[in-house]
Amino acid sequence: MKRPILIHPDPRLKKVCAPVPDMSDALRSLADDMLETMYAAPGIGLAAPQIGVMDRLIVLDCAKEGDENPRPLVMFNPQITASSDETNVYEEGCLSIPDQYAEVTRPKVVDVEWMDRDGNACSETFDGLWATCVQHELDHLDGKLFIDYLKPLKRQMITRKMQKLKRERARG
Repeated sequence: MKRPILIHPDPRLKKVCAPVPDMSDALRSLADDMLETMYAAPGIGLAAPQIGVMDRLIVLDCAKEGDENPRPLVMFNPQITASSDETNVYEEGCLSIPDQYAEVTRPKVVDVEWMDRDGNACSETFDGLWATCVQHELDHLDGKLFIDYLKPLKRQMITRKMQKLKRERARG
């Protein structure tokens, strides 16, 4: 089921999420909803707080090249265990901050551990766009947005645009 995505500024987007204690059918269903919502948006990542759920859950799929098969990943309680000194700069966007993009510098390579939808412990090393995406989504779980990496003036400008967008949408 596709879910509505919260638009910044929303206080839920600035909160730290709680760890998921145990797997349940409700959480697996939530992950399925999040993947459907992410693909429909369309986006390459989505964190639970973006749909108003304060659990440590992210979904992502950065397989965008024409011949690449989709590779949906569902991560419960993800955490970065190591990151490279080498950095990458990507122009990032966010489904909670529509049509706004900015260059963000992050570690180029990260090692991530998480629990999959069956409760299995997983780990993988991510590079390039996958590394950027997983870091961006993990930030959401800690109440941080990509605009928090920007200079205050640019951040305020984007926030004002989002406030205007929310007012326009509310008027319908």
